[in-house]
Amino acid sequence: MKNDSITIISSKRKILNINLKEIWQYRDLVMLFVKRDLKNSYKQTILGPLWIIINPFLTTLVFTVIFGMIANISTDGIPQFLFYMSGNILWSFFSSCLNRSSSTFLSNARLFGKVYFPRLVMPISGIIYNSVTFLVQFAVFIILILIYMFSGYNVHPNLLVLLLPVLMLQASLLGTGFGLIISSVTTKYRDLNVLVSFGVTLWMYLTPVVYPTSQVPENFRTLIMLNPVAPIVETFRYAFLGSGTFEWYYLLISIFVTAAVLIFGIIVFKYVEKDFIDTV
Repeated sequence: MKNDSITIISSKRKILNINLKEIWQYRDLVMLFVKRDLKNSYKQTILGPLWIIINPFLTTLVFTVIFGMIANISTDGIPQFLFYMSGNILWSFFSSCLNRSSSTFLSNARLFGKVYFPRLVMPISGIIYNSVTFLVQFAVFIILILIYMFSGYNVHPNLLVLLLPVLMLQASLLGTGFGLIISSVTTKYRDLNVLVSFGVTLWMYLTPVVYPTSQVPENFRTLIMLNPVAPIVETFRYAFLGSGTFEWYYLLISIFVTAAVLIFGIIVFKYVEKDFIDTV
């Protein structure tokens, strides 16, 4: 039977052109990349996927010793390990989305040069991969919360736990938006890639991950909360531990910043993707 269907691949000239239908048609490819990353991340390791749980435990333990025991930073009455783990797993989720999307062009240059598919497939698969990792760590976090609660510690989850999907979506899109901007810039100026890891580490210390906002001087508290990641971490911690305060207007500002960063990131990404092969 003769097949007259023709697929035309052309350059998109619009400033913001996202073909959601086309991306949906490549959903199997998205899941293929997710499975590939899950398989390769722990390939040839002794403990395998257990590292998904071990990594946040080790990091949280270091935070507990350094910031809790040595620096003696207050955790507002919340058990130190729970306090640091709450900030750690959410920050890791955000930074993983940022780091993975920031290397989209450079890490996949050979693949992009051989075959066509919507380039946004790569950061989307990164979001799904990081979401799977986060949910595993979150499950362990919930188990710890229950253990501490039944042991009589001052832990009080509330109805704001229902905001978890919103917080996850916001953290992933914010990280991806910044990552797309970085990925687009570093295709031409690769030395900027060196600053990414330093910048992410510095950003973490400007976010209430290892300290509560109550420990921030009043003069700087507003500035800290205008950091778009800070309201996400604070809301998450308040929802599941009852620690800190929930200030909806800061969260709303963060949502608007997330939307702006994501839109700008996609615009820059779509602009660069047309000829980045000639650059790299």
